[in-house]
Amino acid sequence: MSDITDQLVISKENGVGLIKLDNQAKRNAMTFDMWRDIPVVLDDFESDDNVRVIVISGQGGKAFCAGADISQFEKNRSSEDAVELYNDTVKNASDRIATSTKPTIAKIEGFCIGGGVGLALCCDIRIANDVSTYAVPAAKLGLGYRDDGLKRLIDVVGPSFAKEIFYTARQFNPTEALQMGLINRVVPRTILDAYVDDYTKTIAGNAPLTIYAAKVVVDEVIKPGGGDSARMAQVVDDCFNSADYQEGRKAFMEKRKPQFQGK
Repeated sequence: MSDITDQLVISKENGVGLIKLDNQAKRNAMTFDMWRDIPVVLDDFESDDNVRVIVISGQGGKAFCAGADISQFEKNRSSEDAVELYNDTVKNASDRIATSTKPTIAKIEGFCIGGGVGLALCCDIRIANDVSTYAVPAAKLGLGYRDDGLKRLIDVVGPSFAKEIFYTARQFNPTEALQMGLINRVVPRTILDAYVDDYTKTIAGNAPLTIYAAKVVVDEVIKPGGGDSARMAQVVDDCFNSADYQEGRKAFMEKRKPQFQGK
C-alpha cells in the first residue's frame, strides 16, 4: 500500500491490522487524504485471513483524533462540488469502518473531539485511557450534523445523552463517557497498550465466523423493523456448517485450545 498517505501508519502484527492516525501537529485531525485512504486499508485487511481484528488509534499518545483538519476547509469546501466530494469521502470511510467484516476497536488516548468521536463510534468497541476527553463542539461553531452521523451516536448512548452532548458542546471526562456508554472501558494510561493487546489476542483466538455472525445480527437487529432476517439466519447457519464448529467441539472434548481458521 505504497500509495497510502503517510498520515496513516499501517501495520499488521499478531493477527491485528493497525491503523494509526498521524497528524500530531493538529492532534491527529483527519485530512481529506486520510479519509480517502481508510477504505483502501480496510480492503487490504479484510482480504487477509491472518488479520482477525482491526485497531484504530492516534500516534503520539496525546490525541486519538481532534476531528477534521479545518486548515483544509478553504480548499476542500470552496464550492458545492468540493463540499459534496468531501462529505461523500468522509461518509464512505465511516461506513466502511462501521460495516467492516472484522471486529474493530478504537484505542483512545487524550483528545477525542468532533469527528474523532464520530470515527470512534464507527468502531465496534472503544477502549480509552484515564486522561481521554470527549466533545462534539458543533454548537460552538454553528455546524449541523447529518442524520447518519447522529444515528450512530444515538444508537450507542441513547437520545437523551446525544442531546446533552450536542446541546452543551462541552468536554466530558472518561468517567462521564463510560457512564453514558460512549466508551466500553477506561484503563490507566500506563496499561492501555497492554490492555488492548490482551483484548485483541482474546478476539483473534476466537472463531471468526462466530464473531462475524454476532456483528451482523447485532447490526441488523437495531435497524428499523428488525433488519434482514434471512441474512441473520444465513450467518448463523454458516457457523454451524463450518470446519471451525467441528474444531471447536473437538478441542473442547480434548481439553485444548481450538485452532480456528475462519472456514
